[in-house]
Amino acid sequence: MSLRNAVRFAGGLVAAVAALGLAVSAQAQEKKLKIGVIYDLTGPLAGGGSELQYIGAKIMLDEFTKTGVEGYKIEAIYADAQSKPDVAINEATRLIEQEKVDMVLGFYSSAQCVPVAAKVEQLKKFMWITTCISSAVLENKNYKYVFRPQASGDQFGLMTMDFIAQNSKAKFGKEPKDLRVAIIHEDGAYGVDVSKGNEAGAKKAGFNVVMKEGYSATAPDLSAMVTKLKRARPDVIFHTGYNPDITLFFRQAREQGLKFAAIVGHGAGYGVYEKLKEGMGPDANLLFNTDPISIWLTKPEGLDKSLPPVIKKIGEDFDKVKPGVAIRSAHVGMAASNTYLLLTEVVPRAIKKYGGVDPEALRKAAMEVDLPEGGTMLGFGVKFPAEGSPMAGQNERSFPVIIQYVDDKSYVVWPKSQAQREAVLPLPKGTTYSNQ
Repeated sequence: MSLRNAVRFAGGLVAAVAALGLAVSAQAQEKKLKIGVIYDLTGPLAGGGSELQYIGAKIMLDEFTKTGVEGYKIEAIYADAQSKPDVAINEATRLIEQEKVDMVLGFYSSAQCVPVAAKVEQLKKFMWITTCISSAVLENKNYKYVFRPQASGDQFGLMTMDFIAQNSKAKFGKEPKDLRVAIIHEDGAYGVDVSKGNEAGAKKAGFNVVMKEGYSATAPDLSAMVTKLKRARPDVIFHTGYNPDITLFFRQAREQGLKFAAIVGHGAGYGVYEKLKEGMGPDANLLFNTDPISIWLTKPEGLDKSLPPVIKKIGEDFDKVKPGVAIRSAHVGMAASNTYLLLTEVVPRAIKKYGGVDPEALRKAAMEVDLPEGGTMLGFGVKFPAEGSPMAGQNERSFPVIIQYVDDKSYVVWPKSQAQREAVLPLPKGTTYSNQ
């Protein structure tokens, strides 16, 4: 080979190696975690809390998009479930098969969660549920790749019954066995699951259950159910529903003169005060809602010291998106907290200990999360049960609280360890629905 050709060859080799190096470097820089995010941005569930969940998750995802996690870029791809289970399934499948996401996150409606979880498990992808609470999503399914840090529906139903039982004598002047209670619920996976917790709690407390009835969340008329409630004369009504049906129920209850001493709601539509007040006006005052605690109501001294500044930042970001809101909905903080947990506990461990963000690495990392009470912005800890457990994938350390809306503010009233004030029970004489 001539000297000139040798120089040319060497130069070409250097260029090729340099190009290869740039390609490898680019590939290294392009390590990413693609997250498919699914909430209801249209349809009746959007205004009932799902859009607020989306905002909370997006606030947190936007923060980690700026910084990345352990050298991985975070890329969120959003989809609208349109308040329809079939659309949720199709969007989850599209995100996994066409968009090639590494995992899916979100899901407001239990009616969507149940079939989507089955589909995602079948496709062997990782699913992180921020919101839906139905026990049926996980109970006896033994899924490997579906995880929920959120409290489950039976916990909601049990807690509200305990709350009323513990206050029965002091607030209503009756022993629990003499207290008349009614359980009404939308008949989807969400409402049915919570009502089972209500039934179990009522049996434990010894309540006199005078009525139990389910109804379609899309029903155009609930007057027949209201008539039955009038005949049953419950002291306390336990209600699980979404926003449109809650609004319809209270309107027809007012029109038909239904009276009671208290009504206790369970998340979903009861978690969006602005919508309750929009539909009910001043009658939204003194309603109860059961949900994971609003991150803005958690006691800072009971949290890991790293969390209060994050809570403050989430509130500031939310106020920019929704200025002038009287009460920051628990839905916002719920999604933000559960998304933060994923990106600070699960993903870093998957990358550092298990070498990446494939479903198996994420699964192993999730199984190793072990946070005590106060370890999340929602106040509870995190620990997932061993594989083969009846509720595999369900956070064993999660719990909801009961809040009451009082004069355009929300206060935790139960359990006592978290309470900010005494509950106003029963409804004061002279208010629209009071039976006093």
